[in-house]
Amino acid sequence: MGGNPKVSRPYDRAESKRVAITGSSGLIGTALTASLRADGHQVVRMLRQGAHSDSSALHWDPAHGEIDAGGLEGIDAVIHLAGAGIGDQRWTDDRKKEILDSRVLSTSLLAVTLASMKAPPKVLLSGSAIGLYGDRGDAVCTESTRAGAGFLPDVCRAWEAATQPAEAAGIRVVHLRTGLVQSVDGGMMKKSLPLFKLGLGGRFGDGRQWWSWISIADEVDAIRFLLDAEVAGPVNLTAPEPVTNSEYTKILGRVLRRPTLLPIPAVGPRILLGTEAALALIFESQRVLPAVLEQAGYTFTHRTLESALRDILA
Repeated sequence: MGGNPKVSRPYDRAESKRVAITGSSGLIGTALTASLRADGHQVVRMLRQGAHSDSSALHWDPAHGEIDAGGLEGIDAVIHLAGAGIGDQRWTDDRKKEILDSRVLSTSLLAVTLASMKAPPKVLLSGSAIGLYGDRGDAVCTESTRAGAGFLPDVCRAWEAATQPAEAAGIRVVHLRTGLVQSVDGGMMKKSLPLFKLGLGGRFGDGRQWWSWISIADEVDAIRFLLDAEVAGPVNLTAPEPVTNSEYTKILGRVLRRPTLLPIPAVGPRILLGTEAALALIFESQRVLPAVLEQAGYTFTHRTLESALRDILA
């Protein structure tokens, strides 16, 4: 989790918690698990496979409706990050069903299980994404902005709605609407960095589409902040200063000291990902601000993209 300065955070003084995490082997889950454990919190990983080899892990299999409900007794909080990757395969009908089901079925199983517990956890932080807003051009989106149209907005709406049983049971539920996470360990940066290091990187299309990003350090810190903050409902996990794709390209090139003169035509990503996925993941414009997070008092380590990239790539 490179580029996370040693700064004092309010949660550093918090009492030790027992936190269950799904998706703990993903980009965000791995960094979050390490951060919590480093500060003395007990992390209970919820795994579909291999739970027997980790004495602190719990078995669950959302596709088959299986969950170790008893093992969740005494949990203080649940952070739900599981879901099939949206950018690692073409969006066939089967893959789109897997993307939707992996989120909705798992969230529903978790919410129903937590709602039925005699002593449920106080908070459920459940994954979501800024894809909910769809293609918005130059318009600014906050948590009060309505959902857009398309596959990803439909997925996010169903994903968030699946937490309803937990909310009805009085559990504080937060929807983590995450932006483009900046990390050398995964996501779009890991895929594109080799080309940029060779001086072959460039803007996608005309580069005017807005990219709302967040450093992996702030993603982890913001999630930890929300464990205790009196916040419920949707929260945008994005930095306060989104950039256009063209600006992103120039800043990354400047940090790497490499030219970024070769624009990447739209046909390339469309061939690799398919037209629908390429448009949704690369060419749609989402200018998203973290209004709720900042109103709640969260302080960003990386407000600007250049500061984030310089830390991450140091």
